[in-house]
Amino acid sequence: MYGWIWRHLPGPLPVRLLAALVLVTGVVALLMFVVFPWVEPKLPFNNVTTTQ
Repeated sequence: MYGWIWRHLPGPLPVRLLAALVLVTGVVALLMFVVFPWVEPKLPFNNVTTTQ
């Protein structure tokens, strides 16, 4: 999959590196600001009870 993406990026090596960096940054931002906040309330990890 990564090879397919790399082969389809346009331009010489510096442009490809910049485009790959922008793609990775975009995916990380999408996960951090959209996907993870949406999924967090659905996870059971917040229902922690402790007894003493």
